[in-house]
Amino acid sequence: MHSHFSSDSEVSPEAMAKRCADVGLDYVSVTDHNTIEGSLAVREIAPFKVIIGEEVGSASGEITGLFLKETIPAGLTALQTVERIKDQGGLVSIPHPFDRFRSHVIDTDTLHELIPYIDIVEGFNSRNNLARDDRKAQEFARTHGFITSGVTDAHTTMEIGRTYVEMPEFDGSPEDFLRALAAGRIVGRRMSPLVHVLTTLTKIKKRIKGRRGAH
Repeated sequence: MHSHFSSDSEVSPEAMAKRCADVGLDYVSVTDHNTIEGSLAVREIAPFKVIIGEEVGSASGEITGLFLKETIPAGLTALQTVERIKDQGGLVSIPHPFDRFRSHVIDTDTLHELIPYIDIVEGFNSRNNLARDDRKAQEFARTHGFITSGVTDAHTTMEIGRTYVEMPEFDGSPEDFLRALAAGRIVGRRMSPLVHVLTTLTKIKKRIKGRRGAH
């Protein structure tokens, strides 16, 4: 999920923490675009546990890092990005790998080059418009023996809690998280494609605010 530290969300850490608690989530990951600041801010105030994450814009598309300690800069090669994640002891997750409508999906050639580094593949993303794109991700994961996750990819509070994974307790380490995720059950509900309109409007609004602030 994404907080206002991402250019396409206006959700404050306070609003995010409240919504997560209200819908009964007790372990979440905040994966803002190109920063871990949102994760850190939510962790400071949340009554539940938070995995520090980041959705990194590599030169070949987006890659998610989980259990991070430092922000990974955007614009690195995909290989450099996953190496930075691994150097921090983190997990590499591939977000919405076959969504045909998003512009920052990792390209297919690079995806196959990263196979030795991948830990998790998003098997269900609430913001994917087509179920067959999720099925393609699930098939890719099965073929290569990867664990799948289910995510909201929330950029608004109304999305939080629509998709989650019911999974056993784990000790907070990346290794035990993978064990628990492998035994988990994805509960997924798809959002209306109109939610992408809200994201686009948020980007435009924040861009205009930034320009005004520069004058």
